[in-house]
Amino acid sequence: ILGEHLRICPQGYTCCTSEMEENFANKSRSEFEAMMKEAGRSVQTTLTAQHRSFDSYFQDLLNKSEKALYDAFPSTYGELYTQNMKVFKDLYSELRRYYRGSNINLEEALNEFWTRLLERLFKLMNPQYHITDEYLDCMVKHAEQHKPFGEVPRDLKVKATRAFIAARSYAQGFLVGSDVVRKVSQVSLSHECTRAIMKLMYCPHCRGMSSVKPCNNYCLNVVKGCLANQADLNTEWKYLMDSLVIVADRIDGPYNVDTVIGTIHMRIAEAISNLQENKDSITAKVFQGCGNPKISTKGSSSEDKKRRGKVALEAKSSAQALEMLVLDAKGNLTALKTYWITLPSSLCSKKVMASSVADDKCWNGMTKGSYLPEVMGDGLANQINNPEVEVDITKPDMTIRQQIMQLKIMTNRLGNANIGNDVDFQDTSDDMSGSGSGDSCPDDVCGKRLSKSPSTRQPETHAIPKQSGHGINGASSRSLPSAFLLLLSVAFIAAQHLWR
Repeated sequence: ILGEHLRICPQGYTCCTSEMEENFANKSRSEFEAMMKEAGRSVQTTLTAQHRSFDSYFQDLLNKSEKALYDAFPSTYGELYTQNMKVFKDLYSELRRYYRGSNINLEEALNEFWTRLLERLFKLMNPQYHITDEYLDCMVKHAEQHKPFGEVPRDLKVKATRAFIAARSYAQGFLVGSDVVRKVSQVSLSHECTRAIMKLMYCPHCRGMSSVKPCNNYCLNVVKGCLANQADLNTEWKYLMDSLVIVADRIDGPYNVDTVIGTIHMRIAEAISNLQENKDSITAKVFQGCGNPKISTKGSSSEDKKRRGKVALEAKSSAQALEMLVLDAKGNLTALKTYWITLPSSLCSKKVMASSVADDKCWNGMTKGSYLPEVMGDGLANQINNPEVEVDITKPDMTIRQQIMQLKIMTNRLGNANIGNDVDFQDTSDDMSGSGSGDSCPDDVCGKRLSKSPSTRQPETHAIPKQSGHGINGASSRSLPSAFLLLLSVAFIAAQHLWR
């Protein structure tokens, strides 16, 4: 029949009624959006699997360390352990909460542990004295000078904080990446894209050419136009993948979590042994600095004398498992780096089943023949002359812009973790319209504490999204005022209004 009634397909002779054309338009829209979600699910599955593997490994390390402590300490230390069991349980609980993203200062948590342990052990090792809380306060003030636990607290604090900072940022990076893909894959097609996809996929049917495949370059122009905003994720997405790779190297290198986390119980045992071996000299120094406490009427206990041996502990290394985890993660992250800019060609070749580049008997949007227009570049700015899709380059998709911001924030956290600086997990869902880590944060992974070193990466940097002032020490890597994030939010909201 004559095709004067057609609104999308060429108005020559046609097999389609107006209703058929509308049905095809709806069908092509739902099919293309399903293709996008399916491609996104594949990436999400990869990232969540990497998170699950590392999270399981890390939690297992911590669990084994805690179990080794609980198994060995009672028989070796007696009351020194049994009367202070809660101190040890609280430490491991705080370490888990920090890893899961709670708003905890890890250095302060470790300092608190050593302080509480020293207070309890000092009283237990000197039962003949009546030691008041005021006296303990005085003793704690001199602890840094006397080093009752030797170098263990300082050494463990340095190594454990770096390992935990890297581990929790690394784990969270996978979740944020997966969440970004999920949200971006749900972005609906515009009206112009629906028409272009229909013309690409089903107009050949209306011309009686159902077996003719779309020209490859024609398909690329349509899909690049429809996924122009998604392609703009590419730069920040690559930065995130690179950052995760480099932090993975830290986790299996300088900040080795297997060595540090798996031996926490051994370091605690070493510290207690230091205190026991130097009990007399440390007590004498405390008495000299804080005065002699009163003699207790309860009398002495022989428990301390019975429990003086060193605890027999060994570390069961899982270094090979960690190495395999890191290698697997790096391979997957490298493969995903170009996901957003290779998505159009992937969809055209695997889903739309476009013909080969050289085919001159393909569907070119009008008839069977060759396709002459050049292929557009990637991203929104390059679609200004797209011959197949009308794209308003002045109106970026706000959901995708918000996800670009989430990638920047997560990359900044990883950049900080890479140099051993503590990072926050501030939930930006309120001022960024629910984007980022809000939907996938385990427990309270999005705490409200400001990063100790938020900074801005130079866009030219590539290997790792380095921060401005990279490698800066001292004051320049300390906290920026909270006004910085407030200003960033205000600027972002203002930009939203301008784009509208």
